[in-house]
Amino acid sequence: MALDKNGIARRIAQELQNNTYVNLGIGIPTLVANHIPEDINVEFQSENGVLGMGPFPFEGEEDPDMINAGKQTITTLPGAVLFDSALSFSMIRGNHIQLSVLGAMEVAENGDIANWKIPGKMVKGMGGAMDLVASSENIIVAMTHTNRKGESKLLKKCTLPITGVSCVKKVVTDLAVVEVTDKGFELIERAPGVSVEEIISATQANLIVRDNVPEMSF
Repeated sequence: MALDKNGIARRIAQELQNNTYVNLGIGIPTLVANHIPEDINVEFQSENGVLGMGPFPFEGEEDPDMINAGKQTITTLPGAVLFDSALSFSMIRGNHIQLSVLGAMEVAENGDIANWKIPGKMVKGMGGAMDLVASSENIIVAMTHTNRKGESKLLKKCTLPITGVSCVKKVVTDLAVVEVTDKGFELIERAPGVSVEEIISATQANLIVRDNVPEMSF
């Protein structure tokens, strides 16, 4: 059974390491803040100038002035800091972000990512994605395995404008956890109830498949 968006976020939360700075991109990645393991302490950063983001607020407790880069209302944790975009991007470009979790429209088997523009469609801007993929130590992509047409988003080569080259380390989808290796995509885990055959069928790129691919555990 394919994971929902929160399921993808819960699995990515397992990748968080203690005492690190983490940037959460727009979309599914923002949900990771709701699933932090109890024994992990991380500082979530948003490129609009927030360090110390917490989970989303409960209904009725929203502060319209407290938002993330995707204009969603957020909470802040004790010790949180607010600053301008110039300082925020100095933090990003200065390689102070250990992990960036980003959404994507396509990921290629060599780690290329396309996540900011579809030709012919209006786009508000690239946001901080190009800075993040060029500066973060680790890039994990959170996305559905296929698009709305049922076409694979894990490709041999990206067809959309590239955001970053050979930068993605791991992809977590509603069907699988896939690692980017020197030899291409390697299937690491599968969603509960999803078969290896289903994942291969939904993947355009070639998959390196281990003898025993475990199900994700939560």
